[in-house]
Amino acid sequence: MEVQSQEIFSQLAVEIAKIHMQPSPEDVLPSGDTLSNARSKLQTRLPTKGVGLEESIRHLRQDLVPAFNASSRSPNYYGFVTGGVNQAAALADNLVTAFDQNVQVHLPNETIATDVEDRALSLLCELLNFEPSQWPHRIFTTGATAANVLGLACGREYVIAEASAHRTDAENSVGEVGIVEAMRRAGIDDIQILTTVPHSSLSKAASILGLGRASVKCVGRSDAPHKFDMQLLKKSLELPGAASIVVVSASEVNTGVFATSGLEEMQELRKLCDMHGAWIHADGAFGLFGRILSSPAHSSIIEACAGLELADSITGDGHKLLNVPYDCGFFLSRHRAMAERVFQNPNAAYLASGNGPDTIMSPLNIGLENSRRFRALPVYASLVAYGRDGYRDMLERQIQLARGIAQWILESSQYELLLQKETSPEDILSGIFIIVLFRAKDEEVNKQLVDKIKATRKIYVSGTSWEGRPACRFAISNWMTDVDRDLPVIEQVLQEIA
Repeated sequence: MEVQSQEIFSQLAVEIAKIHMQPSPEDVLPSGDTLSNARSKLQTRLPTKGVGLEESIRHLRQDLVPAFNASSRSPNYYGFVTGGVNQAAALADNLVTAFDQNVQVHLPNETIATDVEDRALSLLCELLNFEPSQWPHRIFTTGATAANVLGLACGREYVIAEASAHRTDAENSVGEVGIVEAMRRAGIDDIQILTTVPHSSLSKAASILGLGRASVKCVGRSDAPHKFDMQLLKKSLELPGAASIVVVSASEVNTGVFATSGLEEMQELRKLCDMHGAWIHADGAFGLFGRILSSPAHSSIIEACAGLELADSITGDGHKLLNVPYDCGFFLSRHRAMAERVFQNPNAAYLASGNGPDTIMSPLNIGLENSRRFRALPVYASLVAYGRDGYRDMLERQIQLARGIAQWILESSQYELLLQKETSPEDILSGIFIIVLFRAKDEEVNKQLVDKIKATRKIYVSGTSWEGRPACRFAISNWMTDVDRDLPVIEQVLQEIA
């Protein structure tokens, strides 16, 4: 591999800058012909002699790039919960690749990388109105799924330690003796995960950790499955031989509905869990950012986010509403000791932290990965560039667009807004966060609704199922959201295909 000329890199830098400076593409998806052409240009066999850097760059730019979707680059991509990449984060991410720091061991005399990660997480706590000192176990992850694995792993360690407290003189740890022996010593027959309408990643995390997907049990109300049935929760916590992890959804991915409605509910949850040695984990992948809001217009969201600081651990996603590049999630916990018991690298002297005056932990001893990308730098750059007010303004625009879509659907004769429990349009709209769940009233149109919307290539939505029937959802999460520009486009598309 030869070092290439400065001219090639200069050309590449110009091309990348053009991508960031160009206006958002009109089409959110490539055409079928574009996709087919790109697939036909993919290398089918490894070349014996490479084609060289210049030809590789041409191949990427001309053959492959046109077939990428505009999920991040277009404000009209409303699928999944997809944030864009703000300009500060984009700049920082180029530096991440250029300097390629491996943020695994805290070496304060050799690099500032771990200091940046710790400071970025501290600033993030401030943005979300959490006191940083109350969350000593904090780390960036690949996303909310990995953060949920961390939450359940720490919770598993904690509930077994709680159950063991009065049974054995020896420290009982899953990390040391394994889950079967640890449960035997603790006198536990079952570890259950009690929640309401969970995200699929929760069951995935339970499977990875040996708890099993069947351990995830919904304890929601019959009339409102997203909300906790406190009596059912209490009975579940009291089951003999069972230890419990309670997971609070903030908020549910199909509806945007929060599992709790105010501080009092979280206080009641905390009291119940303390009585029974249970761990509270909050899955706040995108709903957590509701804690940024301050306007009375968002009072229902603010109340739904109140009390999340009472959880033992919290999941969040940076590549959603923080609008930094994939892949970036984060995890916060009030129990650093649990992290060290679960994630430490034993008997690896070469991984030891360097001496320093601070208390920053080496990330490889408090998280899943040893080798780690410098995800913290785009987060740090974004928080410094835009601050609390910038992020609040962004989220307010996203909510305004979501509520504008919901209002248009309420007034439409072709569509129906789903999950309407309130009696007045004002109450319905005040509960909308960034998710809008709806369907077409005509059954035949509804069966093809998602495909028809995607076929326009003007906007993108995700399909889902609600009460056994197909449904459609908007998730407004891009930093470039502009209500005056975007709402007419959405209305036009929905009107044309109805």
